[in-house]
Amino acid sequence: MNNYNRRNFLRMSAIAGAGLSISGSMSSLYAKSAPLAGKRVGIIGLDTSHAVAFTKTLNATDAAAVYGGYKVVAAYPKGSNDIVSSVERIPGYIEDVKKMGVEIVSSIADLLKKVDVVLLETNDGRLHLEQALQVFKAGKPVFIDKPVAASLADASAIFAAAKQYKTPVFSSSSLRYMTGISDIGQGKIGKILGAETFSPAKLEKTHPDLFWYGIHGVEMLFAIMGTGCKTVTRIHTNDTDVVVGVWNDGRVGSFRGTRSGKNDYGARVFGEKGNVTLGEFNGYNPLLVQIIKFFETGVAPVKPEETLEIAAFIEAADESKAKGGAPVNMKII
Repeated sequence: MNNYNRRNFLRMSAIAGAGLSISGSMSSLYAKSAPLAGKRVGIIGLDTSHAVAFTKTLNATDAAAVYGGYKVVAAYPKGSNDIVSSVERIPGYIEDVKKMGVEIVSSIADLLKKVDVVLLETNDGRLHLEQALQVFKAGKPVFIDKPVAASLADASAIFAAAKQYKTPVFSSSSLRYMTGISDIGQGKIGKILGAETFSPAKLEKTHPDLFWYGIHGVEMLFAIMGTGCKTVTRIHTNDTDVVVGVWNDGRVGSFRGTRSGKNDYGARVFGEKGNVTLGEFNGYNPLLVQIIKFFETGVAPVKPEETLEIAAFIEAADESKAKGGAPVNMKII
């Protein structure tokens, strides 16, 4: 994956400031005209390179028609307060998006006055419930980048609040849209009999293990297998996690998370008509296309039940680790 794939978290004092500073050749790369009503995008959290990548695609003067004319107009940069690597990156990301015509605001309340839809990009899942509640109350459709939250309880509360305020929401890792996964879902190899996915699974002390980075490989697993996992077993070493799920219909799916060697992403999928290997990641634009469709229709491409089951899988994996690798029954709030 390219540099835009690093995920980090931050919380720092709200950085006030307006404006946009486009100069020299940069001015020809990004749209200067105001977006149409209903197309104004706001970003919460500039502690992840995803925010910069999404802005670069949407605000380009030659942005493809599939992005519907949506433009990022404002960003609230605040994120984690205790993940140093994220705090250190924020100033640079602020400058990056300002060069693309994005105004930096000092609060979520200020942001919501200026935008029609929201990308909640704060990488710190612990903050997502608090931040999303403000967006729900304003009635703005919102995409929540991975992880949806840092616990199953918070994830459940997010979807409950979205329902209460009748505000569209969905969450996903970009790896859900890895090349080939949609073909499998459309029956290319017949019924899915099982799958093995893999991704880096770096750990961060502020988050339960797989919520931090292993979420990518777990998301791929559920994108392929669908919901219905009933038991989870985890083998853990310093360098590797192997998490095996047994589905209600007897199918088996597994995730391998790595912390040494080359960082890579992929899957092996077993079907009635054949087996396939997946391993081509085409960046964030396939996810961004789905986000724009969501903003246009209000229909989430990933159901809340699936996102909640992913969170439950991760928590069950932690419980299995604590029990020395014993199988754990899934618990979904």
